[in-house]
Amino acid sequence: MPAFDFVAVDTQGRKQKGVLDGDSVRQIRQQLREKGWLPVSVDPAAGEQSREEKTGLLQSRKGMGAYELALVTRQMATLIQAGIPLEETLRAVARQTEKPATQSLLLAVRGKVLEGYPLAQSMSGYPRAFPDLYRATVAAGEKSGHLDLVLQQLADYTENRYTTQKQIQGAMIYPIILTTLALMIVTGLLAYVVPDIVKVFKNSHQQLPLLTRGLISLSHGIKSGGPYILVLMGIGGWMLKRFISTDRGRYAFDALMLKLPLVGRMVRGANSSRFASTLSILSKSGVPLVEGLHISASVSSNWLIRDAIKDAALKVTEGGSLSHSIEKSGYFPPMMVQMLRSGESGGDLDEMLSRAATMQERELSSLITTLVGLFEPLMLLVMAGVVLLIVLAIMLPIVSMNNLVH
Repeated sequence: MPAFDFVAVDTQGRKQKGVLDGDSVRQIRQQLREKGWLPVSVDPAAGEQSREEKTGLLQSRKGMGAYELALVTRQMATLIQAGIPLEETLRAVARQTEKPATQSLLLAVRGKVLEGYPLAQSMSGYPRAFPDLYRATVAAGEKSGHLDLVLQQLADYTENRYTTQKQIQGAMIYPIILTTLALMIVTGLLAYVVPDIVKVFKNSHQQLPLLTRGLISLSHGIKSGGPYILVLMGIGGWMLKRFISTDRGRYAFDALMLKLPLVGRMVRGANSSRFASTLSILSKSGVPLVEGLHISASVSSNWLIRDAIKDAALKVTEGGSLSHSIEKSGYFPPMMVQMLRSGESGGDLDEMLSRAATMQERELSSLITTLVGLFEPLMLLVMAGVVLLIVLAIMLPIVSMNNLVH
C-alpha cells in the first residue's frame, strides 16, 4: 500500500507532520478528518512517487499483451457481475496478477477510482495498456449502467483477438523456420562445398559449361563478399525502416501491401475483420456510430484503409450510408458490404457487424491454413531445383571430361 506525507492541524491548532499508508490522497484526508485533524497537504512519499512515475513510464511504453489484457478484463467482468464494488474488484485482480508492473498499474487505476474518477478516465493515463477502443467501451458501459455486460463483451473480444493472433503466429512459425534453414543450407553449399569440388576443374584447359561458370562465380561472390552483402542488407533494412516511419513511406508501403496478390488479400481480410469486430462491440456498448467509426479507424494497421474508414465516418455525419461509403473504397469484401447494407435496412447493424467479423476471421484463417499447406511442397520443390542445378553444374564438366577421354 503506498505511503503519503501529510501536513495537518490538530484540535489544539498545532501543525502535525507524518506519514500514513493508504490507497489514495482522498483516503488519507479521510483518516485525518476522523482523528479530528484538518488536512493542509497530502502528497505521495518521495519513494512512492518515484516508483509510481517509473511504473507509469514503463506501462506507457510496454502496455499489456493481448492475453494479459483479456485475462484482466475477464476477471473484472466476473467480479463486477457478482456485485463486488469496483475498487474491491481492482484490488482483487491486482493481487491475482503475477507481474509486478501490471499489479502496480491496476493499483494506480484503483487509486484514481477511489479519488472519485470514472474507471475509463482512470485508465486514460495508460493508453498503451488500455487502448482507445477499450476506454471508449468502458466509458459507454459506465454511462449506460451496464459495466458488467460491457466488460464481458470486451473480454470476449480481447480473447478472440488473442486467439486469432496466436493462430497466425503459429501458422507462420513453420514457414519461417523452413525458409531460414533452406537459405542457410544453400549458402553453406555455395560458400564451402562447391569451391572444394570445382578445384578439380582448375587444371583442366577445357571450356567449362555456362552453368558451372555461373555457379563458380556465385560461390566466389558469396564467399568473398559475404560480410559486405550482410552489411549492405543491414543498411538497406535500416533505410527502409526509416522511410516507412515517414508518412510518405508508410502510405507507399501500405499501398504496395494491398497490391500484392496474396498478401493484399490477407491485409484486407485482417483489417476488415478488425474493423467489423471493433465497430460491433462499440455499437453494442452504446457508442455513437460516428465516434465508433473513428475509433475503428485508429485500430486499423493499414493507413489507406484507415483513411477510408475516416472518410466513411464523414459521409455518415453528412447523412450518408455506411455500407455505400465503405463500398466505394474497394478495400472491403462485397459480402461484408452486403451484410452491412442488410443490417442498416433491417435495423440490426450490431448483429450484422458481428457476423461479418466472424465470417472474415474464418475466411482469413482458412486462407492462412491453405497458404501454409501449399508453402511446404512449394519450398521442397524450390530446394530440389536449387540442389539439381548445383549437381548439374558439377556433373556437366565431369561428363565432358569423360567424353574427351573416350
